[in-house]
Amino acid sequence: MTEVKRKKGYRRGYSVALLVGFEDGYAVLWQVFSHVVKLHLTLKLGGKRTDEKALYNFHESVVDALRPMLKEGVRSIVVTAPMKTTYAADFLDHMRKHHGYLMQSKSPNRATFAMLIGSADQPQRVAELVKTKEFRELIAETISEEADHTLNILEKYLYSIDSNCVVLFSLREIEDMVYNRERNNDSRTEYLMLTDKYIADSEDKNSIHRLLQISQNRKVKTRTVNAETPTGKRISQFGGIVFFIIPTKQR
Repeated sequence: MTEVKRKKGYRRGYSVALLVGFEDGYAVLWQVFSHVVKLHLTLKLGGKRTDEKALYNFHESVVDALRPMLKEGVRSIVVTAPMKTTYAADFLDHMRKHHGYLMQSKSPNRATFAMLIGSADQPQRVAELVKTKEFRELIAETISEEADHTLNILEKYLYSIDSNCVVLFSLREIEDMVYNRERNNDSRTEYLMLTDKYIADSEDKNSIHRLLQISQNRKVKTRTVNAETPTGKRISQFGGIVFFIIPTKQR
């Protein structure tokens, strides 16, 4: 995964995670896709790290920047900082103290956080970082945890007689549902899960990537999982793709 210029036929792939690189006086946010890493935003610390109020406001500005992307369904966040610093740990402490609901294992709005040593302030450094075995294993672990959480939500309502949960396994039915839905509907939460093998084996990858992109644009929580993981094998039993809707009051 590397940062590239957009060309004809270029595809960034599906969303994988968010990367937050903390440095001494600023933080850089990156969107990690399956094919590229894209710079999202740079936030500056308005003071010194020894100033508790300035540090609190700085951490809150990072949280505020993450919120829109979390609402789009990307729930895996990797936090990095240079060796021999506490920048990443300080931010995670802030999250536990002030935004614990995002880190609670049973919360439907939870995100999975992981910490890694390294600088993520420049495209070249980020490109090197995401290629490392440690980063890939960390991403795989966080995505797996989040996918397991989403699958548990599906399993909870899948066989419930009284549930109003809608479950679709056909690509065409899913496309009809996503493309024709209202753009804003806060009364329900929508999920799209599919395996990497389903994407790789598809004869019409353009349709799959279009579905993923429009789903994310319309706030559907998308999850692409490794077909070899337990969650991936379960999704494969559904044909490799599943879309489901759960009314908010039931979550």
